[in-house]
Amino acid sequence: MNIHFIGVGGIGLSALARFLKYSGHTVSGSDIKATPITKDLQKEGIEVNIPQSADFITSQDLIIYSAAVTPDNCEIMKAQENNLKLLSRKEALPIILKNTKNYCLCAAHGKSTTTAMLSSILQSSALIGAISKEFNSNFRYINDTLAFEADESDESFILSNPYCSIVLNTEPEHMEYYEYDTKRFYDSYTKFLDIATLRVINCEDEFLAKYEGDAIRFYPSIDISNIKSILKDDEPYTKFTLKNMGEFEVWGFGYHIALNASAAILAAVQTMDINIIRKNLKEKYKGIKKRFDVVQKKDDFIIIDDYAHHPTEIKVTMQSVKLYNNLKDIKHTTVIWQPHKYSRTKDNLEEFKKCFDGCDKLIILPVWTVAEKILLIDFVHEFAHYNPIFASKVVAKDGMLEVVKNDEVIDTIIEGTILGVGAGDITYQLR
Repeated sequence: MNIHFIGVGGIGLSALARFLKYSGHTVSGSDIKATPITKDLQKEGIEVNIPQSADFITSQDLIIYSAAVTPDNCEIMKAQENNLKLLSRKEALPIILKNTKNYCLCAAHGKSTTTAMLSSILQSSALIGAISKEFNSNFRYINDTLAFEADESDESFILSNPYCSIVLNTEPEHMEYYEYDTKRFYDSYTKFLDIATLRVINCEDEFLAKYEGDAIRFYPSIDISNIKSILKDDEPYTKFTLKNMGEFEVWGFGYHIALNASAAILAAVQTMDINIIRKNLKEKYKGIKKRFDVVQKKDDFIIIDDYAHHPTEIKVTMQSVKLYNNLKDIKHTTVIWQPHKYSRTKDNLEEFKKCFDGCDKLIILPVWTVAEKILLIDFVHEFAHYNPIFASKVVAKDGMLEVVKNDEVIDTIIEGTILGVGAGDITYQLR
């Protein structure tokens, strides 16, 4: 088939494009601007057109578009005029995932990390919403067993054809999609679990504790013990004991890392030897980009890039930074926050106002937003207790980070730990 992706530069859609190219299809794509992802796709033999244009829509067999693409997109409109088969990413999943044995991981927080861990343990194929450092991509093909990061934001996880459904937590988010109907939100998680053959759930999540179906249940506060954080060449690792299975070691810091790894272990141990699991987790998994990603490290100057864009995630990442600083004997922490979406910021404003506690300096960048209504948020007033610096962007250089406002450098940071959080282009600013 000749398949075209609109918005192919997105982390999720690019993985599907790679998967279908590997499967033997002719694949092309387009996006509004060039990014490292679109450039990598071009190097891999996928034609990527920048910017988008109706001229790129000809006689393709199938066109798949990202959730960020609006109905007035010129390529969408041309495909409709030509009566071409047009599917959203969500609608395309049943076609793409119909012939694989899918271990599908979903959660409000931790799904990319845990999917990458599971792929490392299983040594399986993978479709992840992040770049695994093990194979430097969001996709790889090894066999018909697939570790798949399922997405609850648009309910597409119920179309992922799961053999195994793994759920870490169910904190409501993306509620604008669910029309702020919490029953609909939780019902979708129930369906995601119900349609799987095998289920792994964290029963210390209030909703998952009530799930009535058969499942492998774990209780992190009881089942996980002896957690220890260590540094190896300035890289973070966690050691922990899971149930009666012995000690495990995994890249990353903190209780949440042990919890994520435990879910992956419990899914894999149904078909794998525990010692192979232990070895693969320790030796194969090396973290994912943009998740506690140490992008610069010197004795007294560290830059960490993290995708955290919800207050719960930011709190957890702040705890990991505290552990890191204690082991490195670093005294000062600067946080750079790029708010992601006005709707998320507005919905979670009270928690955002508390989640940066413990930082010595807070720098707030403009809201990163795509295709949504701009909402009025008084950041100066709401975050006054941090005495934040408001900047246009930051520029990372060797051994320093410049803070820029209206094309003027207003601050230069040369020591301490710098943590950048957000799901927008902050990751490029920090590198």
